[in-house]
Amino acid sequence: MKFERELLKGVAPVVVLEILSAGQMYGYELSGAIEARSANILTLGRGTLYPLLYNLEAKGFVVAEVRQSENGRKRRYYSITGKGRDSLADQKQQWAKLQQGVGLVFGILGGTQPA
Repeated sequence: MKFERELLKGVAPVVVLEILSAGQMYGYELSGAIEARSANILTLGRGTLYPLLYNLEAKGFVVAEVRQSENGRKRRYYSITGKGRDSLADQKQQWAKLQQGVGLVFGILGGTQPA
């Protein structure tokens, strides 16, 4: 399913920070981890992921380190910062409340079904 851009735009930063909270990754690896953790529901293409990473880096939420891989290619490995962890904790609380509110409106929380 392809999500509307604005809907994905809101969830993508918190998803990236959550994945990076488990450890350092380079872009392609991060993209694969997002797909795997979301059972292939969420996919971030290069045109979405890299600008997002650069934005998170500009905000001080992630840092990048360029390293040479075993095959000689240089890769940018991203890690979450303390500021990024604080933002992640705040965003997760917001998402939990938002999810609860939307679930109540849709009638999918507390065992109730929409009429």
